Amino acid sequence: MVKRRYIAVLLLAAALTASAGALSANALRGGWSSATTSQAAAVAPATAEELGKLLFFDNRLSGDTSISCSSCHSPENAWADGLSLSAGYRSTLYFRNTPTIVNAGRMPLLDWDGRFAGDDMDSLVRDHLAEGHFMNVDGRLLVERLRQVPVYEVAFQEIFGGDVSYGKTLRALTSFVNTLNSENHPYLRYLEGDQSALDDRAREGLELFEGRAGCAQCHSGELLSDGEMHALGVPENGDIFNEPLRHITFRRYFRLLGVAEYVSMRADPGLYALTTNEADRGKFRTPSLLEAADTAPYMHNGVLATLEDVARFYNQGAGRGDEGKNFDPRLEPLGFTEEEIASLVAFLSTLRSEREPFDTPDLPAYELRILGQN
Repeated sequence: MVKRRYIAVLLLAAALTASAGALSANALRGGWSSATTSQAAAVAPATAEELGKLLFFDNRLSGDTSISCSSCHSPENAWADGLSLSAGYRSTLYFRNTPTIVNAGRMPLLDWDGRFAGDDMDSLVRDHLAEGHFMNVDGRLLVERLRQVPVYEVAFQEIFGGDVSYGKTLRALTSFVNTLNSENHPYLRYLEGDQSALDDRAREGLELFEGRAGCAQCHSGELLSDGEMHALGVPENGDIFNEPLRHITFRRYFRLLGVAEYVSMRADPGLYALTTNEADRGKFRTPSLLEAADTAPYMHNGVLATLEDVARFYNQGAGRGDEGKNFDPRLEPLGFTEEEIASLVAFLSTLRSEREPFDTPDLPAYELRILGQN
């Protein structure tokens, strides 16, 4: 009888040990101790937008961990970089201006050449992570890096119901970018009935903008953009062809797109590179003018330094006089006086949101997994 009781006790102990082991294995989600998992769960973001915010500022999303999405899209620069031409990935230089990503989720087309539909931002994010001249990261490497961070492992499980993956990373980043919208700017308050939001000079500029200047023909709607592609005859930025690293990127980009004359081109062909339709040569996306007061330099190649330069460019008929340039037939010299140019600039200067300083997040740290539990 005693022996049978002893055996029963041993069997019960074994069962309890197995149960405890199962619980322990469950606690070791992702190969960490239960304490580590609990700490990660306490600080892990709870929504895709919050997770995307962390990822947006994390250098581990670039090939050599030297840059993050925020390196070119900085909150201090209205989510652009303030440069004429983007610096791109380390040891490369890019050949286009970095546009703000404010309101990007509301635009019908993305990128200067309209390569991506506005409702497919995941594809644009994937392109910018993988491209050699942007973030230059292998998606498989990116996933393994994130899986070595307990906070990320827990967040992906809680938010998406599964392990870290490339696709979920794209969704999280897109979710964050979609939160960046213009808000509480003087022009919006004016449209809502606050006549004091614009002073007399700015109201004169708005009247010109909607009238004689013809700006509203393309810069219309709530975003002040028609979302379409137009050729303005913008002057070329000579740095693209004078700086070898930019020219290398330029040539590689158009060679990969199959542009036959990529070796001899001395102008960015814009939409033409995608359609090979000569009528599309030099066409670029109409950007939203919201936040324009804080996103200099301007145009697809950053060749116009100030809003005054932009106003004078259109005042002369844009690039209409440049021989060989494609241009929108609606472009004509405006004949504005300096006072009228100043009024137009005064209106454009009101197109900035009044935001609190952005709270840049603290990034979670790596922690080694327990071997064999990856």
